[in-house]
Amino acid sequence: MRKILVIGSGKSTSYLLKYLLSKSASEHLHITIGDLNVSNIKNLLHNHANANAIPLDVFNDQERLKAIKNSDIIISMLPASFHTIVAKDCVTLKKHMVTASYVSTDMMSLDKEAKKNGVILMNEIGVDPGIDHMSAMNVLNNIRDKGGTILLFESFTGGLIAPESDTNLWHYKFTWNPRNVVIAGQGGTAKFIQEGSYKYIPYQRLFRRTEFLDIEGHGRFEAYANRDSLKYQSAYGLENVKTLYRGTMRRVGFSRAWHIFVTLGMTDDSFTIEDSESMSYRDFTNAFLPYSHKDSVELKLRHELKIDQDDVVWDKLEELDIFNANKKVGLKNATPAQILQKILMDSWTLSKDDKDMIVMYHKFGYELNGKKHQIDANMVVLGEDQTYTAMAKTVGLPVAMVTLAILNGKITSPGVQIPITKEIYQPILNELQEFGIQFNEKHVPYLGYNPLNN
Repeated sequence: MRKILVIGSGKSTSYLLKYLLSKSASEHLHITIGDLNVSNIKNLLHNHANANAIPLDVFNDQERLKAIKNSDIIISMLPASFHTIVAKDCVTLKKHMVTASYVSTDMMSLDKEAKKNGVILMNEIGVDPGIDHMSAMNVLNNIRDKGGTILLFESFTGGLIAPESDTNLWHYKFTWNPRNVVIAGQGGTAKFIQEGSYKYIPYQRLFRRTEFLDIEGHGRFEAYANRDSLKYQSAYGLENVKTLYRGTMRRVGFSRAWHIFVTLGMTDDSFTIEDSESMSYRDFTNAFLPYSHKDSVELKLRHELKIDQDDVVWDKLEELDIFNANKKVGLKNATPAQILQKILMDSWTLSKDDKDMIVMYHKFGYELNGKKHQIDANMVVLGEDQTYTAMAKTVGLPVAMVTLAILNGKITSPGVQIPITKEIYQPILNELQEFGIQFNEKHVPYLGYNPLNN
């Protein structure tokens, strides 16, 4: 039996394990899942003969090294900041490793040694990053193979709630790590290219500079810019492109309301609030407003941010119960972002029967034989329930598929890499279609970024 070690059993592991277990007999696989808490994992394994769960503390050197040494390939489903701990051992012990997370600076520093030891460190093989890379490169390379020149590339992804489970005014619930949602966009100015000009959006303006997208059968969405759309310019071969823009999708109206939290400072994660544990939700909201001996918290907030009482944004704020004087924060030495996350989780946590939705949208503009063309491509995936979510499906399946491809010697190039070569993305995209994960491509008139320019 070939031994696969999965470290971490978060929300994205359900489909990963389901896929590997379904292949375990034919592919001679034994899957071991290591986590601090193994009780939840057993529900996903269903007493399968080719799987077991072990308690594993990734910070315990002896436990970690033993588990890695006894495996043929490692899948890290840990938080992104912990991948490098595992990766260093994998390089030393000459074990391949797969993660769905962005390539960090620390991970990239292992590239030289990984190549020397013949070790594959595959990253960014989830949904975003992951399926976005693979689907984009597939179309971009097809255009180039025909002799076309890429003029425009835009890519947007959203982890959202399925229409039948959309029960709040924000049209949003947490379908992945809530913390990442709260601090999204922080850490640097968003930068991208539009019509040959570099554009920049500082964090305090990020959620007021949105694009609108329409997907047939699914309605209208909005998108705000990712922090660095230029990160993949070279990897994608888009050095001379006129427009390069990557962003995150939400339902229309989300960003305008979220901008209020940014403006007030509620998403700040750089300092802790004194006596946060005993604060009420109302106290927390009031902490960001000026003192008044006569005006209520509600009136101060409306006045400070110029929100009309009949504005739907006001209804969204009230829906979150941020003015409740009886609900306690209950977190010691918490940052504003941590407190906001706690408040949002009251309203935005998936219920048992809720279904999520992954939406991805690509736009390709290119010139071929003297004429300009455009392809719009979109992917919509719906989850089954709170366990087998669309997020788990679109993250876990590519991770599992690339793991098997490495084990079977179909991917052999060592080093730190992402899935942008045809040997990696073509078989995975083909297999994903069997699970209903596919893009609908539509050829439309080329408009560029601004139709008025034409």
